[in-house]
Amino acid sequence: MMNNMIQEMIDWIEAHLFEGFSLMKLSEAMGYSSYYCSFKFHQITGISIKRYMTLRKTYLSSISLSETDERIIEIAIKHGYSSQEAFSRAFKEIFGVTPNTFRLCPEPLQSYVKLTMNEARSYYMDISKKLRIEDLQKHVDEHFDHEVLNILNGQYMYEEFSSQQLMGKSDYAPFNEAMCVHDTVTTIFSDSFKQVRAAGHQVSLEHYEAITVAPLEKTLFSKKYQCIVLWFGEDMFCQMNLITVLAYLEQTAFKGTIYYHAVREQTYDVQETDITLGSYYDLYEAVLIDHRMPDVELMPVMYQGIKLYLELLKNDNDITKYIQTHQHLPHDEIVRNLLKLFPQYGLGDSQYLELIKATQIKD
Repeated sequence: MMNNMIQEMIDWIEAHLFEGFSLMKLSEAMGYSSYYCSFKFHQITGISIKRYMTLRKTYLSSISLSETDERIIEIAIKHGYSSQEAFSRAFKEIFGVTPNTFRLCPEPLQSYVKLTMNEARSYYMDISKKLRIEDLQKHVDEHFDHEVLNILNGQYMYEEFSSQQLMGKSDYAPFNEAMCVHDTVTTIFSDSFKQVRAAGHQVSLEHYEAITVAPLEKTLFSKKYQCIVLWFGEDMFCQMNLITVLAYLEQTAFKGTIYYHAVREQTYDVQETDITLGSYYDLYEAVLIDHRMPDVELMPVMYQGIKLYLELLKNDNDITKYIQTHQHLPHDEIVRNLLKLFPQYGLGDSQYLELIKATQIKD
């Protein structure tokens, strides 16, 4: 019942996204007070109405920037901003670059789709996306004579691509880690790294080596490649893993070509970006060891991922607030809700259960 009401609010907000928003008009349309609408929206979705609208408007504006020739001021006004300056401030706060910079070089960014409360989303790879991935792979193979390694974020993506036979004759391996949780050390895949990561995941060193290290020993650690293609999603979980892999390639002085294939895992849309090594090891240390925002220009999707990661490290964040507000619910229901409401984090069941237990212990 409550989800139906929130979905009606979302639908109304989406229909009036680019108008001068009025909480009073929303409350009149819903038949509840302004306070009740605002409070319930935040309580159930984990995000304020204002923040939801900002994320949606700014994300939709990024599509106009990359796909049309409209002037930036026209895009700003069309998407509900009072001026180009206000639009630029909002855009840079969310994506880390100005609208003009993004238009000149439209690198991957994290999408923010309309919230859906009442339906379980079913994600699948349609034939057009499969053909797009195959075309990208052929392009890589033609240039590098099959001396190519594809590294995919996680076992699920690895098995999906493997079953679809999307890699051709290239090598491929999964990166089975969750670098956004637990401690790490400076030398990636050193003995101390493996010990610290295994302890954090609460598994034996042998188990960690079998799951995470073994697939890479057969490929990345033992063969020389002209080209490495990194297939990682746009969420925070994937971005922390991507930073780690890029830092490792710098650590080992990899000299070949690197492509980042940004995968929208909901639809398998893919965007290819050339990667130049040089700053990723420093980035790894700044973010995953020192836990600070680096003072360097980043791809929007990586900037967004780092902001979410640093937010997650705080005791008081959107996820812990949601857990605290819904402690009366069974753990499995809280996990289902978190998976639906916070896809931008990319966390899985095990990470959310850890957060639930940690939050309840603090309380």
